[in-house]
Parts: sequence; structure tokens; C-alpha cells
Amino acid sequence: MISDGKNSVYQALKTAAAMTSLSAFKNFTNSLPVTEQLMPVLFIGHGSPMNGIEDTEFSQTWTKMASEIPVPKAVLVVSAHWFTKGTRITAMDFPQTIHDFGGFPKELFEVQYPAPGNPLLAKETAALLHSAHVELDHDWGLDHGTWTVVRHMYPEADIPVLQLSIDYTKGPQYHYDLAKELYALRKKGVLIIGSGNMVHNLRMVAWDRLNDAEYGYDWATQINDKFKQLIGNNDHKPLIYYSSLGPEAMLAIPTPEHYLPLMYSLGLKGSKDNISFFNDKAVGGSLTMTSVKIG
Repeated sequence: MISDGKNSVYQALKTAAAMTSLSAFKNFTNSLPVTEQLMPVLFIGHGSPMNGIEDTEFSQTWTKMASEIPVPKAVLVVSAHWFTKGTRITAMDFPQTIHDFGGFPKELFEVQYPAPGNPLLAKETAALLHSAHVELDHDWGLDHGTWTVVRHMYPEADIPVLQLSIDYTKGPQYHYDLAKELYALRKKGVLIIGSGNMVHNLRMVAWDRLNDAEYGYDWATQINDKFKQLIGNNDHKPLIYYSSLGPEAMLAIPTPEHYLPLMYSLGLKGSKDNISFFNDKAVGGSLTMTSVKIG
């Protein structure tokens, strides 16, 4: 039991610590002033982990994209490869590089992307998400849905990178709506990236055609074109309820983890944002690399 005198000292120390933490948080927030120019939002088809180390047309475009948009204060990625019960955000100072794959060359497993995290930004982001209880996570890191892309965009690893997980207990509408609560980050120079693939059916991949310049099954290219048409027309409801788009959509999205990052990107679109597509190619028959720039 703590005596009254010691308890007073203990409470004073707790109050001082809380004020110090709050002060640091305000200092960080103040260091990201609201800007007139909104940061764009990206949805990136990340494809094979090998894009992380190879000089491909896809990775070249990621590098080019980084040179065309404002330099972000931080990067927040919603990756297909962090599927959790509930919502989490990485909140460590230095997130680890996660090699969450198998059967690839040794050099891919040796890659480290030592970008810093930002615990204060993690707290601010969690506070923005009123519709979800967000857990500050200190165990995950940067999986290949993040680092294979971002290391080409920002090879110096000098920009803080955070990941937001996808709650697998929730449907597309929930994630689309949740994304809207992140909109304020666009005003503070945070680049938000959804990383997945619009069409992603590994069970149907034509492994013998992976080296073709461009190869997609008819159903894959048809539904990918439909996705693009709806995105371009700002018609998001059919994309949210994608099962209404027919059997091609169900083949494209046999499981939702690679599709749901698109919901975050679309949910962040503002009324005046322009839409453009890049890396718009099919690979291996049943995958598309089609990516979207919003803003």
C-alpha cells in the first residue's frame, strides 16, 4: 500500500509524465501543418515479392511515382498481408523487415528496409479512427506488401513508415467507411497506400506464363476493366458489393485480403481528386498489377 505522501508524489509524477507525452504529441502534430495541397492516395498492385529486388517495369514505375508526388512526411500502408482480428497499427520506433513468404531466392530474404516508425503518428492515427478500437502494435513490422514497394519509392529509408492492419471480421463497407476517418492525414503530408491486387487468384496462376510480357485470362481482364470503369466513374457501391458483379469478380477475389486495401484507397478519395491508372497489366493469367493514383 502507498502512503498518502508517497501517493501524492506518485500522482504528481504520473501527471508530469502524461503532460510530457501530450506535449511531445502536440509538437509532432504541429510539425505537420495543414497544407493547401492534399497528399495523393495510392492503391498499388504489389504482385510477386521479387518486385522488391528486381528492376522490373512495375518497380520502375514505383520509383517514378515517388519523384512525381510531394515528398511525404510519413507513409501509412494498408497491406494485404496484415490480416488481424480487430485493427492494429505499428507503433514501434524501428519496425522490423518481415519476410513473410517462402520458396524465393536467398537474396530476397536478406533484404532489410530499415525505415523508422513513428509512435506518435501511430497514436494520432488511432485517435482519428473513431469507428474502431485500434491497438498499438509493437510486434509486427513491415511485411512484403509494404517494403517491396516502398524501398523502390524511398530507397534511403529516411521517411517513417507505418502499417495499419485489416480486420478480417469486417466487410468491404466497413473498411471503406473506416478509411474516410483517415482523411485528415492527407492534409498533413502523410502518403496512404493500399497494397494488394485487384485480381488475385493464386490457385489459377499460369506459372508457365509468368515471364510473358502480359498475359491474363479473359475473365481476369474483363473484370479488371470493369473495376477500372467503376473507379473512373466514381461508382464505388458495386465495388464494395463486388459479389454483384458476377462470377468473374468471384474468380478475381476468391479471398478478400488483396482486394480490401483498394477499399481504403477509394474511401479516401475527395470530391475534387483526379483518378489515373498505372502498371495496368495482367500477369500469370489470374493476377493484375493495375494500380491507382487518387489526387
